[in-house]
Amino acid sequence: MPRLVATLLSLPLLALAPPPKGSPPLTDQTQRSGGPLLREQTALRFDHADLSFEVLPERQALNGVATLTFTARAPLARLLIDLDHNLPVSAISIDGRPLARAAWTNPDGRLTVTLPNPLAAGRQVTVRISYGGTPHVAVNAPWDDGMVWSKTPDGRTWFATTAEGYGCDLFWPCLDFPTGEPASVDLHITVPAGLKAPSNGRLLGIDRLPDDRTRWNWRARQPNTYAIALNVGPYEEISGTYKSRYGNTIPMSYWYLPGEKAKAEALFAEFAPTLDFFEATVGPYPFGDEKLGVVETPHKGMEHQTINAYGNNYAKAPEGFDWLFHHELSHEWFGNQLTAGNWDDYWLHEGFGSYMQPLYGRWREGEARYHVMLDAQRNQIANDFPVVRDKVLTEEEVYEPKLGGPGTDIYYKASWMLHSLRWLIGDAAFFKAMRLEVYGRDDPKPGNFRPRFGSTAEYQRIVNQVTDKNYDWFFNAYLRQATLPELVATPLPGNRTELRWKVPGGLTFPMPIEVSLNGRTRRLAMTNGAAIIDTPPGAHLVIDPEARVLRRNPAIEAFRNWSNQQRSRK
Repeated sequence: MPRLVATLLSLPLLALAPPPKGSPPLTDQTQRSGGPLLREQTALRFDHADLSFEVLPERQALNGVATLTFTARAPLARLLIDLDHNLPVSAISIDGRPLARAAWTNPDGRLTVTLPNPLAAGRQVTVRISYGGTPHVAVNAPWDDGMVWSKTPDGRTWFATTAEGYGCDLFWPCLDFPTGEPASVDLHITVPAGLKAPSNGRLLGIDRLPDDRTRWNWRARQPNTYAIALNVGPYEEISGTYKSRYGNTIPMSYWYLPGEKAKAEALFAEFAPTLDFFEATVGPYPFGDEKLGVVETPHKGMEHQTINAYGNNYAKAPEGFDWLFHHELSHEWFGNQLTAGNWDDYWLHEGFGSYMQPLYGRWREGEARYHVMLDAQRNQIANDFPVVRDKVLTEEEVYEPKLGGPGTDIYYKASWMLHSLRWLIGDAAFFKAMRLEVYGRDDPKPGNFRPRFGSTAEYQRIVNQVTDKNYDWFFNAYLRQATLPELVATPLPGNRTELRWKVPGGLTFPMPIEVSLNGRTRRLAMTNGAAIIDTPPGAHLVIDPEARVLRRNPAIEAFRNWSNQQRSRK
């Protein structure tokens, strides 16, 4: 019997009470994901993770055995592995040989393992870690992270994990920074009788254990660290296949709660047409050799690779599709295939992912729907902090405005920036640059690309390369400044009007703009950031009539201030 289970069984009943939300408390180290790295962390290449989990819902506990294989890029005397200290380690072995207890410490969530012999550069090491305990329970997942223990309407266990913000170390020993992805992962998830455990990658098989529990075995290649997920419940499944426009056949599955068959079938009917949109707009589904998987969860949602979490309660929307399913699926391209190597470039996940929804509205219904959906995003842009700071950051330093982060501007401001960029450089250049950033090549086909890491600087270089022009001014204004460019219109003598861009710091901003004069629209080059047009008496001038360009709008600022005041009075 595992040491943890034996200890739990020996405790009085009162000690087995489920932990409340937000407990047990986390250290600062465990809450931090990403940020500046130590030499020992960058010196590890993560080759493989074999993860065994035993889910104990009656105690809200978790046992685990992680067998991790690394290759040293530089000489190493110790391993630094992230693991929440609420999951105490009971045993560690190196290359099959047990370590003495004195060889490891984990006071704050960074497990430090002293190797019995120094590891030379290029040599491989396998560490087996046995651990378990009471994992941290999320307060309001997925906006904070941890375990989500819930019950189905008929009282059965319904459990899920989220880890994007605090990181993978909440429930398995990992390298908790974006470039810490393992090349491949095997998952073995043991759950009580009557429950299922859909997870990442391909299902290798289900083992029936003597005590009627089942062990679900999955294999995934190069999953994003926070995209590995446990999902446990009395699920029913809808499955099918999608014949890709690239010639391959992609398995599709949706795991849902009993009693929701009609709603589940309606959502599943969105899978194939949504996949077709993404393949036509971006390129091949990155994990077609595994599956397109979605699972209903007791939290809102998350882009868990090939097993996206869905908790939108089958809500209906005027655009005619489920935005949450669509948004999480977009992350298979922007987040899982293309992963930001630094959280400072987080907008590559959320900005592109958010822009895909109005593009899908356009794909389905045309320009009117596209603009309606973009308008809803425009009203949520805060402009309090720059989207990009050009330094290594933690996830929370980006997502939390209280820490100086852009927060939801990585969604909406970045989406609008992409909208303006598409108009500025044209569709051909825009979508070519997007393919190069996502796949690392312009001719992606199933089998000729792998998941990759990207950055803001790389995307800028790609745009400049594709267009053969320098658009650094564009990215500097929108990503590295909090305040939006403002277009100032000044009447001049002789029935003329000057249009001039006002940009923080006096930055160069030769952004063209469309104007409509008495119903006739033309595009002004604004080569030096300004232009003068004739405006005869009585002429009706409308600037940017199709809302092509993201710029300061005092009316939206007043609306946001008023809305904030209304909320503060409640």
